[in-house]
Amino acid sequence: MSGTVKKVSDVAFKAGKAIDWEGMAKLLVTDEARKEFSNLRRAFDEVNSQLQTKFSQEPEPIDWDYYRKGIGNRLVDMYKEHYDSIEVPKFVDNVTPQYKPKFDALLVELKEAEQKSLKESERLEKEIADVQELKKKLSTMTADEYFEKHPELKKKFDDEIRNDYWGY
Repeated sequence: MSGTVKKVSDVAFKAGKAIDWEGMAKLLVTDEARKEFSNLRRAFDEVNSQLQTKFSQEPEPIDWDYYRKGIGNRLVDMYKEHYDSIEVPKFVDNVTPQYKPKFDALLVELKEAEQKSLKESERLEKEIADVQELKKKLSTMTADEYFEKHPELKKKFDDEIRNDYWGY
């Protein structure tokens, strides 16, 4: 097995341990995002598992003496000679240089989307808190107290009254 493939599988295994899957999962807000994230994690785990099992193990050495006893020296020596002459090609990574810039651009886009999502979450949480507060006070609130919090509605109603527009 080439040393390069072993190195790639070791790096992938270490990278998998360094990923904070739970931390990223906490940031997701929609069910669709959670589903896609789950698919991504499953695919990553499958690839990482294959790298660890298939490509990180050295092949078992051939016991030529065992075959010499059963088949004969001449034929086994011929196979051994051909086997030793086989040169396993080295792994050359042509894919990573093509996709690394795209991946880096996606990471930047992801960070921007994360910031937007956090800001929107804060806005929505504040709006939820306001609605819950309004719900509690609604039964005892006067129109003046409501218009104090919503001056744009007071202006709209005052304009309608002033212009004698009663909705019909």
